[in-house]
Amino acid sequence: MLKPRLSHAGSLLATGLLLALAHPASALEYRSTGRAAILYDAPSTAAGKVAIAGSGLPLEIVVDTESWIKVRDASGRLSWIEKSALGGAKTIMVKAETSVIRKQPRADAEVVTRVARGVLLSVTGPADAYGWLPVKHAGGLSGWLPAHEAWGR
Repeated sequence: MLKPRLSHAGSLLATGLLLALAHPASALEYRSTGRAAILYDAPSTAAGKVAIAGSGLPLEIVVDTESWIKVRDASGRLSWIEKSALGGAKTIMVKAETSVIRKQPRADAEVVTRVARGVLLSVTGPADAYGWLPVKHAGGLSGWLPAHEAWGR
């Protein structure tokens, strides 16, 4: 039995149609918790409780509804949080084993402090063109962190 084959032009047309039907890629969106909040396995306070998110925790937005948001945490776990719990100051979580905050956005700049994986830092402005993020530690120290060492930006 012979199977029909697409011509090269037909193959290109089919590929083009698939691309046209695909949803455009969108940038990842992150929001931070404004207060400690419960993460649930479904969008309801009657659902199972998954974890407690502390204040300032950055979460990736997956689905945004009227009252609930499906989020992904730094470990990749998916859960739901009440929309009202989000809206704190923009924060990131250090994802490198140890990261160095520098006085200037340069690899050879003076070291302000070293921070361990999981430390939360406030973001004080946009990343520069070279991939450095201005941050501030809860202890008051501020400087620049390589953006690729941050989760939640």
